[in-house]
Formats: sequence, C-alpha cells, structure tokens
Amino acid sequence: MAGVNQYQTNSMYIETPEGFGDASKNNMLDDDGRTKRTGTWVTASAHIITAVIGSGVLSLAWAIAQMGWVAGPAVLMAFSFITYFTSTLLADCYRSPDPVHGKRNYTYSMVVRSALGGRKFQLCGLAQYINLVGVTIGYTITASISIVAVKRSNCFHKHGHQDKCNISNYPYMIIFACIQTVLSQIPNFHKLSWLSILAAIMSFAYSSIGLGLSIAKIAEGNHVQTSLTGVQVGVDVSASEKVWRTFQAIGDIAFAYAFSNVLIEIQDTLKSSPPENRVMKRASLIGIMTTTLFYVLCGCLGYAAFGNDAPGNFLTGFGFYEPFWLIDFANVCIAVHLIGAYQVFCQPIFGFVENLSKEKWSESKFITGEHAVKIPLCEGTYYLNFFRLVWRTAYVIVTAVIAMIFPFFNDFLGLIGSLSFWPLTVYFPIEMYIKQSKIQRGSFTWTWLKILSWVCLVVSIISAAGSIQGLAQDLKKYQPFKAQQ
Repeated sequence: MAGVNQYQTNSMYIETPEGFGDASKNNMLDDDGRTKRTGTWVTASAHIITAVIGSGVLSLAWAIAQMGWVAGPAVLMAFSFITYFTSTLLADCYRSPDPVHGKRNYTYSMVVRSALGGRKFQLCGLAQYINLVGVTIGYTITASISIVAVKRSNCFHKHGHQDKCNISNYPYMIIFACIQTVLSQIPNFHKLSWLSILAAIMSFAYSSIGLGLSIAKIAEGNHVQTSLTGVQVGVDVSASEKVWRTFQAIGDIAFAYAFSNVLIEIQDTLKSSPPENRVMKRASLIGIMTTTLFYVLCGCLGYAAFGNDAPGNFLTGFGFYEPFWLIDFANVCIAVHLIGAYQVFCQPIFGFVENLSKEKWSESKFITGEHAVKIPLCEGTYYLNFFRLVWRTAYVIVTAVIAMIFPFFNDFLGLIGSLSFWPLTVYFPIEMYIKQSKIQRGSFTWTWLKILSWVCLVVSIISAAGSIQGLAQDLKKYQPFKAQQ
C-alpha cells in the first residue's frame, strides 16, 4: 500500500485512464497505481463482437460463392478455430512472465516487447498500426457506402429499379469523419464500453436483417445457380479469375475475423479478479462462437439466395430492393455500428502516439497540459488536451481523404485481412506462447505450432496476392470523385 499512498499524495491531481481527477476521489486503484478497472466478460464480449462482426459479414455471401458449398464453409470454420485458439494463447501473455500474477502489459506491442523484445517488437508495432490504420480507412468507406445505399434504396423505390440512381458517397465520408472527430476525443478504451455495446446491438440487427431477407428470397423459390465448387469456370468466370477471386475471398474471410490486434487493449479493461486471462478466454469463446454462427448463416444463406451472382456487399449491392424501409434500417445500423467500431480500432493508435509524445516532450504544456472544461448539460468535468485535439482530428481527416481516393470495398477488406492475419493473429501469439511457456525446440507441441504458423503464412500471401490483383483491376476503370454506379 505504500506505493499507492505515495502515488496518491504526489499531487492533488492524478492522471488516470479516464483523464485527470481529484486524487481524494480516486482511492480505488489497481496494483500498478492506475484507476481500478471495471470490465467484465460481458463488456469484453461486446468489444469483441463490435470488432469482429463488422463490414466483413457483408461480403461473406460473395466469398462463399467464389469457393462453393464445400470449401467456403470449411474455410470459415478453419479461420474461426485458428482465431479462437491463438486468442487464448495471446490472453495468457497479457501478464508476464506469469499469466496470472505477472506484470501487466497494456497494449499488444507491450506484450511483444516483454516476451520477444528487440526487432520483433518493432515489426509487431509496424504490422499492428498499419493494420489499424487500414481498418479505420475501410470502415470510413463502408459507412459511407451504407448511407448512400439508403439514398439509392429510396431512389429505386420511387423511380424503379431501372434507374441508375447515381449518388456520390464522398459527402457521407465527410459526415462520418466529422462524427469521428468528436468521438475521438473520448480519452481511451475505458470510456468506450457504452459505445461498443450499442455497436454490438447494431451488428446483430443488420446481420439478422440480412439473414431474414436471404431466407425470404430463398422461400420465394426463384432458382439460382449454386455448386459445390462455387462460380464456374467458362460460365461465370475465366480460369484465372476463378483463382484470383478465390484468393481474394480468403482475404475477406480473414478480415471478417480480425480482432487480435486489439485483444490486449480489450483485456486491459477487465477487473483483476477473476484473472484477466480466464475471463478473456471466456469472452473470446462467446464472441467468436456468436460471430461464427452469424457468419455461417449469412454466408451460406446469402449464397443460397443469390447463387453465383452474389453481390460483393449483399445489403448495399442491391441483392435486395424491398422492403426498402427495412433495407434502409439495416444500412443505418451498419453505419452506427461502424461509428463505434472505428473507435475500438483507432484508440490503440491514439494511445501509442500520445504516450510516445509525452515521453519525448514531457516539458511541453501543449502535449501534457490538461484543461478543465465544463460541458453544458453534462455532469462532471471534461479535461481537454490540445495535442490530443489536434492530433486525433488530423488522423481522422487523413484517413477520410485516403478513403475518398481509394473507395474500393471488397479488395480493400481482403488486403487488410491478409496483411494482418498471419503476423498479428498467428505468428506473434504462437511465438510468445512458445517463449513464455518454455516449450522445447523440436518437441511435438513446438513442431505443430510452427507448422500452423507456416501454413497461415502461405494463406496470407495468396490472399494478399488476390486482393492486390483485384485492386489493380479496380484502378484500371476507376474515375476519382465520380458518383457511385
């Protein structure tokens, strides 16, 4: 307790994960002097579902169509198992060297630095933050497409399906960026639980609507072409297109399960008792089982409804036109969900830059100064930091501009998924587990873990190749700042 008392009495105000506050009101502190965490398996599951059930679910019908009834569901289940297995390994690395009583690591990169150190820590940081930036760009694209889909749905309902209803999504990217500029001033993950729970509800809503519409379309009895191997060479696509599309579909599925890069940050919100690793494993199981159920249903029933002509995004690609009001509601749910998911993925970037800046320029009042601001109609005091305001606003603007330059949905998601899947979901969790558990080199466990890692590396390479090829094709016919067709 001596350390805690010293921490409390050094200053009238202490810096906590929520900001700066009166030390006399913060007598409930964790073992490392930070504000006591209050997260549970419920809030952790909400964060996971928010991170996992995202825009990726919308492309799964298309992904299943590329691979067919056999390979499609098999790949989905394989990614589900691998993601859960490696998430349990990663959860055990949150505290080091002991998974229950060891020292806390607050971020993914801190875990890697503690377990592996040196060059691997630098590579992890590079992979993680490139992925996080890519995801926030992807979510900006998807949210704007969803809002445009609402406008187009109303246009089709009013003027008929033959009308082109060309509407630009750029204004909606700007609106999305404005909303994120405000929400980005939320200090950190510890203040995001309400947003994640709302986003998780939205993800269930639009996934359920897509599922229900697929079932209704199947019940209509319209014949669509499906097969065990998916789109047919010589009928739907050429042989080379079949290969590239299959690779891209694998990348889309990899993206649909991406959440390892924020797992440690989510785990750091959990109460210290019961042990965080045990609670996180439970939350991961619930989150991944829930999302896999939705993925299999949405992907397979979407394929059954649309067949080999399944659109890349079955809610915004207008596989459905009616009832238009329900499609509007689903797309609004997507946009609301992505507002929350954007924050889940960008908070680690914000925290990294801000902590690094405080270390390098600790004397700068612009970077470290907190200014009390009373917000009308809100209880308590908000502490404004000018560096946080400028840096986070600039980040949101840059990601929005990049999204406006490269507004490609499926290929972009596939590329992000393939680039992040192997290093963040597989390689680093396995390497850290081997190191922390002192698994002997050449043993059976060591061998099959290494085999799993190498197989996943090959999968990531081929899926990245497919997505790059798809982006190249998109760029050939791309006209910047033109309305969506």
